[in-house]
Amino acid sequence: MTSEDPKTDEQYHLEVTEGDVAETVLLPGDPERVEKITDCWDDHDIVASHREYRTATGTHDGTPISVTSTGIGSPSAAIAVEELARVDVDTLIRVGSCGAIQPEAEIGDLIITTGAVRQEGTSSEYVRDSYPAVADHAVVSALAAAAEELGYTYHLGITASTDSFYAGQSRPGYQGFEARDSQEKIEELQNAGVLNFEMEASAILTLANIYGLRAGAVCTVYANRTTGEFRVEGEQRAAKTASKAVSLLAEMDEAVENEGAQHWNAGVNL
Repeated sequence: MTSEDPKTDEQYHLEVTEGDVAETVLLPGDPERVEKITDCWDDHDIVASHREYRTATGTHDGTPISVTSTGIGSPSAAIAVEELARVDVDTLIRVGSCGAIQPEAEIGDLIITTGAVRQEGTSSEYVRDSYPAVADHAVVSALAAAAEELGYTYHLGITASTDSFYAGQSRPGYQGFEARDSQEKIEELQNAGVLNFEMEASAILTLANIYGLRAGAVCTVYANRTTGEFRVEGEQRAAKTASKAVSLLAEMDEAVENEGAQHWNAGVNL
């Protein structure tokens, strides 16, 4: 990769070039989820596969769409955001699984992130800790509308993104190790109304805002920390919701342009 024009060169980690991906990209963690996501599309081709990053591009309801896996955690997710931005992507949607920390979020429900607690270190490399990790309002609206159309139960609210699946999410480590103030930390988040734990959303949202991109996140609940339940249920709900949201966003963007509005709002007619 040369430094003169990085947008047109093959990206170092993702191995994609401009034109390989659509303007909107879904971001699961697990590379094996790429195929599960593309199963609900009209068509797709794998355009790159390197390390944890697997990328496919196709269409959903006739709308161009791509997916790139990011691996586990914010450091590798930030690399994906950086390199996708360099090939002119403008919308990013995290698609994954999570652990709920509120009793109302049941196994198989969706959590659509409106903002995130930056309990990871990657985004702090970019900007001060007080900078908010906020989801784009149009992306949130499209995700909620998609979940409504599909008949899925969903919750809107704040996510906590961590660097550690164990200590960072107040789980016991090897041989029952407990991190300092572990119980107090999860109780503080619960008392503040935080809905769930996952590991990438806050970095994706922070970088997207810094770079002027749109971003959001939708995760299926696999575990509920208040009830002790864990089941892999509704695995494709987040994927189907995010994919439909991409098609809805395309309609919303067209409506904004047709009406001469500056941004998507409740007064714009689809």
